[in-house]
Amino acid sequence: MKSGLTRELIAMRAAREFRDGDYVNLGIGLPTMVSSFVPDNVNVTLHCENGMVGYGRIACAEEIDPELVNAGSEPVTLKPGASFCDSASSFAMIRGGHVNVAVLGAFQVSEKGDLANWIRADKKVGSVGGSMDLIFGSKRVIVTMEHTTRDGKPRIVKKCSCSLTGKRCVSLIITSLAVIEVTPKGLLLKEIAPGFSVEEVQAVTEPRLLIAPDLHEIEL
Repeated sequence: MKSGLTRELIAMRAAREFRDGDYVNLGIGLPTMVSSFVPDNVNVTLHCENGMVGYGRIACAEEIDPELVNAGSEPVTLKPGASFCDSASSFAMIRGGHVNVAVLGAFQVSEKGDLANWIRADKKVGSVGGSMDLIFGSKRVIVTMEHTTRDGKPRIVKKCSCSLTGKRCVSLIITSLAVIEVTPKGLLLKEIAPGFSVEEVQAVTEPRLLIAPDLHEIEL
């Protein structure tokens, strides 16, 4: 059976979306991995809800400081000029519109860009964390996730069956099989994982995909 991009490669592709001067928040799970793949020639400021502004990649064993962790409790390094604040100030930055990009995980994304990422349909308890603040406070929301569930069901759906985090908030979806832009006309397939065809991606995607004229393999 063919496999698409690994979680590391999904994170690497997401990091290519950053531009100089961006203030970026990385959600827990797969998105936290993105910090280790930010290109050296791109100057971004990573922000997290627990009060670090200006952190760097995930720390190696000899670099670990138990007091320096991201929102997912993973040890991270600091970049020159990093600063600290309380959680109230950190959330005020988000709610004040000072975060350019939020990278979040998801259980489902709809064809309209609706996001469901805080509780699965088969669970009674979930955790929304800072996601609701991020989707409304950030200028751009990028979702990183596996293209299907473990049992092969689509995560990109016509209508979310999981409880929504927010409506029409997702700008770009990066999965193990594709890079898909959410547009007013529908979901635009822009890049595809090596070794996969459009038909194979469509077969595990509920909504009908629009095909970009310059469709090409995912670039890392």
